[in-house]
Amino acid sequence: MISYAKGRDEPVKDVRVGLNWTCVLFKNLGVVMYNIGWGIKDAGRLDEMTTGELAELLKSWNLVEASVGLASINSTIDVKTEKTGNGLEIGLKMSKGKRVIMIGKFPGYTRFKGIAKEFYVLELNPNLINLNDWILPSTASEELLEKRSDIVIMTATTIINKSVDRLLELAKNVFVIMVGPSTPMIEELLDFGIDVLAGLKVINPYSLMKKISQGMVNEERLKGDASFVIMTKKEII
Repeated sequence: MISYAKGRDEPVKDVRVGLNWTCVLFKNLGVVMYNIGWGIKDAGRLDEMTTGELAELLKSWNLVEASVGLASINSTIDVKTEKTGNGLEIGLKMSKGKRVIMIGKFPGYTRFKGIAKEFYVLELNPNLINLNDWILPSTASEELLEKRSDIVIMTATTIINKSVDRLLELAKNVFVIMVGPSTPMIEELLDFGIDVLAGLKVINPYSLMKKISQGMVNEERLKGDASFVIMTKKEII
């Protein structure tokens, strides 16, 4: 992904880091959703850098900096798909009688319980773990992904926290849907064990940047400024 951005290495136009959202404006508006209260070393001069320089921040273990790196990558992507859709809804339709693992607790996750044969949520945030509600620590991925899953619904923030490579390795024989505003809509990622990319196509970048700068939290505020789109190599439903 960093190589992808470096192949389009030009000065960025703007960078915004909000409460839950990060965005980089280049040719397109690259958006990432992440919530962690760390500062950024180069704050104040990020918009003086190029897309490739910012993309390198994806390697940082300061996860706010890494979110800027991924947003920069997303800003270089011309989202080619016009197929709108919600990755969670696709996963829900496919889940009947299947063993489903959700990586990251998404709103509406309880709907999967009455449909899937087995359903677990894996969470990195210890405050969200609830064994009675089948929300398990993320370390359970080592046991569950290879042996007890047919479908994996994965948050794109796994790219930011650096867990994505191992998770895709464990899920190499499983149908994988990557979801969320942070999802890089790069077709080549479908060659790395991801079957469906479900991310954003930004329509009104300046309006969305204003919302991010003013502390936007809820995804419902995207309305009118971006649409959820999907990309897959073949028809899945």
